[in-house]
Amino acid sequence: MKLSGPLRDFQARLGHTFKAPALLIRAVTHSSMSSPHRDDNQRLEFLGDRVLGLVISEALLNADPNAAEGLLAPRFNALVRKEACADVARQIDLGAVLKLGRSEMLTGGRRKEALLADAMEAIIAAVYLDAGFDAARDRVLALWGDRITNVKDDARDPKTALQEFAQGNGHPPPKYTEVARSGPDHAPVFTIEVTIETGDSDRAEATSKRAAEQAAARALLARLQGETS
Repeated sequence: MKLSGPLRDFQARLGHTFKAPALLIRAVTHSSMSSPHRDDNQRLEFLGDRVLGLVISEALLNADPNAAEGLLAPRFNALVRKEACADVARQIDLGAVLKLGRSEMLTGGRRKEALLADAMEAIIAAVYLDAGFDAARDRVLALWGDRITNVKDDARDPKTALQEFAQGNGHPPPKYTEVARSGPDHAPVFTIEVTIETGDSDRAEATSKRAAEQAAARALLARLQGETS
């Protein structure tokens, strides 16, 4: 099976030439393009998530042999969460080669954070199946690069951190509300408001609900922690 020009170019950006090109094609095929004769990347995503987790766990242990589990866990979560995977996907322009159905194309699927993150995990699995664990580890370490050594100890997901702050002060979890949506269907912008029981709230805009929720949580947490310091 021969790869198209864009997929051959993507191999160069990824740093891996596939012996079994069908694995790469499957890894970039979203479920909106699946058919009885075309597998999508969901099963690869499942596997890639586990391969990524093992590689990052090993890398963190090697980077800081004396770090306690309490420090390693938030570092790990920061490096494997959707935002980090999507950031790496954008770094190698994975969105440009995704095979998407018409509905996903029209709604800006190539830029969606969750879709990019899932596809990045599928790519990791494809490398693993094509050339083994060492090859997959080499690609992850190369692509994640300085993120591993520069990850901050206070690297918790902002939504998780805000929830812990609220519950630590005797309040129920924060509530997130979509208060506005603007822009064309293929490139929407969401405005999300986060509120805690005290009535304190903050808003943020982003091109995905998840990113807007994260930004709103980060802003509110920063303000609340500033007020209590």
